[in-house]
Amino acid sequence: MNDFAALLDRLAYEPRRNAKLRLLQDFFAGTPDPERGWALAAMTGGLTFREAKPALIRGLVEERVDPVLFGLSHNYVGDLAETTALIWPGPLHQDPPPSAGEGARGAGGRGERRPRLAALDQTSPEAGFPSPDPLRGPPSPAEGGGPLPGPGHNNPPPHVPTLAEVVETLATTPKRALPQHLAGWLDALDETGRWALLKLVTGNLRVGVSARLAKTAIGALGGHEADAVEQVWHGLKPPYAELFAWVEGRGERPESLNPAPFRPPMLSHPIEEEADLDKLDAEAFSAEWKWDGIRVQLAGGRDSHGSQVRKVYSRTGEDITHAFPDLAEAITFDGAIDGELLILRERRVQSFNVLQQRLNRKAVTGKLLEDFPAHVRAYDLLAADGEDLRTLPFAERRARLEALVTHLDHARIDLSPVVPFATWPDLAAARADPASVGAGADADAIEGVMLKRRDSPYLPGRPKGPWWKWKREPHIVDAVMMYAQRGHGKRSSFYSDYTFGCWRAGEAGDELVPVGKAYHGFTDAELQKLDRYVRNNTVKRFGPVREVTHGREAGLVLEIAFEGVQRSTRHKSGVALRFPRVSRIRWDKPPAEADRIDVLERILARGEKEIAPGATMEGSE
Repeated sequence: MNDFAALLDRLAYEPRRNAKLRLLQDFFAGTPDPERGWALAAMTGGLTFREAKPALIRGLVEERVDPVLFGLSHNYVGDLAETTALIWPGPLHQDPPPSAGEGARGAGGRGERRPRLAALDQTSPEAGFPSPDPLRGPPSPAEGGGPLPGPGHNNPPPHVPTLAEVVETLATTPKRALPQHLAGWLDALDETGRWALLKLVTGNLRVGVSARLAKTAIGALGGHEADAVEQVWHGLKPPYAELFAWVEGRGERPESLNPAPFRPPMLSHPIEEEADLDKLDAEAFSAEWKWDGIRVQLAGGRDSHGSQVRKVYSRTGEDITHAFPDLAEAITFDGAIDGELLILRERRVQSFNVLQQRLNRKAVTGKLLEDFPAHVRAYDLLAADGEDLRTLPFAERRARLEALVTHLDHARIDLSPVVPFATWPDLAAARADPASVGAGADADAIEGVMLKRRDSPYLPGRPKGPWWKWKREPHIVDAVMMYAQRGHGKRSSFYSDYTFGCWRAGEAGDELVPVGKAYHGFTDAELQKLDRYVRNNTVKRFGPVREVTHGREAGLVLEIAFEGVQRSTRHKSGVALRFPRVSRIRWDKPPAEADRIDVLERILARGEKEIAPGATMEGSE
C-alpha cells in the first residue's frame, strides 16, 4: 500500500506525460500480481466496495486526537484525508502512566482514556512524565522518560497492509468491523500511505493520470498500443491477471466476454478558416451539425443465454447505463452507435444546462426521467450484427446507420441530419444561421458544424485530416483551471476565483500558461462542486492561493466565455482575456483537449483586439 501511495504522490507532482508514463511502466513491471492489478483498477475506476463515510473517519481521529485541534486543522487544510494523514498519531506501544487526576476522570467516563496530544509528548507533566531539565536533557528511560520501545521480539512492528489486502477486506468485511480494520491500517502506514488509503476508502481517489495513460503503460510492457488494450479492456475484471499475462507474452490475448463492448472514439481537430479550408476539397466532405451535448456510445448484443445486453458508455468508456435507463431500453439492436446525448422536450433539443440535470447522478428517479427525457442523436455506426464497420468509409457507415435508425423507429434515437452545401461559403452561411437551412427551433443547441471525409475510416484517437469541427460561436475557449482563491463576502468560505490557462509549446514539452481569471458565471450549486474539487485536488499553497492539479492527464476544463483579447505583461502567456466568465464546467473533457494559446495569438495578429459576443473567432475548440 505504501508503494502504491508513493506512486500516486509522484504522479501528482509530475507534470510531464512521458515521465508519468515511465513511472507507471516501472511500477507495473516491478510489482507482482495481484497488487499491480488492483492498482490498475484503482487508477481506472474499476474498484467497487463499501465506502467509509467521512463521519467514521472523523470519529476514529477524535479517539486519538483532541477534537478541537482536529477541527481547527481540518478547517485549515480543507481536506479530510490529508488532515487525518498528517495528524494521525500512530500506535502507542505502551501507555504512559496516568496522573491521579486522569485516573479519576477515566474511572467516571467511558472506561477508556483518549490519548490526547499531550500524551504523545514523553516529557509532558500532564502525561505523567518529569519535566525536562534544559541543562541535563530529557529524562532517561529509567526515570520514566525516553523514547517508546522500538520493534522487537516482545513488540513486533505493525503489519503493513498490501493494496490487495485493503481491497479484498473492504469488499468482504461487515460494516461494524470496518473501523477496527481502518484504524489498524492507519497505524501501520506512513503519511502518504494514510492519505492514499483514506482517499481510496472514501471513494475520492483522484489519480494524476488518465485511464488512457495507464492502459498505455500496460500495453508498453509488451510492445502493444493502448488501442489494443482498449479492445479487450471492457471484457476484463480486476485484478487483470490475464491482461498482464498477455502483454508480457505469458498468455493468450484475452477474449472479451462482453457482448456489448466499448469502442475507443474518433475525435476531430478544430478548423482554421484561413489555414485549413483552402487546402480542403469541399466535394470530399460531408457536413453535420455539432450539437451542444455529451458524446456517448450505445452498444448492444446478446449474451451466452441469448438475452439482450444494453450498455451506454461515456466518451471515455465509463459505463453509465445505470444513469440512463431510458436510453438503455432503446438498445434493442446488436451493434454500436456513436452519437450525442441530448434532452428533448416536445421534439426540441434543450440547452446544455438542462442536460446537466441528468449528468453525474448516482440515483435516477421517475420524476427525473419524466422531466429530463434523454435522447441520442446518432452520427456514426461502429458495429452491426457482429460485423466491425470501423474500417469502412464514412459514407458507407452513414448509409448503414440511416437504415438501422429507420428500422429501430424508436423515439429515443434519431439521426443527426446532414447539412447540404456545395462550397465552403455555403457551409459558412449555414454555420452562421442554422435555422435558415433546416435546423429550425434546434438552432440554439447547435455549436457549429462537423466536417467528415466521405472516405474516412473510423480511427481511434485524433488523426488530423479526416474529421474537423468548425464551431459557430468561437468566442468560447476551453481552458484548464490552474489556481483558485477564496472569494469575498458570502463567498469568503469558498474557492470561487479561478485562474485558468491554455496550452503552448515549452522547453520540456507542452505547458499550461495563465490567460485569465474568472469568478462568476456559475450557480451556487456549481460553486459548491468547484470548491470541493479545489480542496480535493490541491497540490501547492501560496498564502490564500491554492494550486490545483493541472496537466495533460489530470485537471478540470472550464469553458470560458469572453469579450476580447489583449496583450498582458502580467500573464506568463503574454495575453489576457477581457471580461472572462465560466460558461460551462466540462467535467467530461480531458485537459489535454483544452485550447492552445495559438488561437488567442492569431486573433491579436489579425488585429481583433475586441471580440463582441456573437462575433467570429475562428479556431477555438
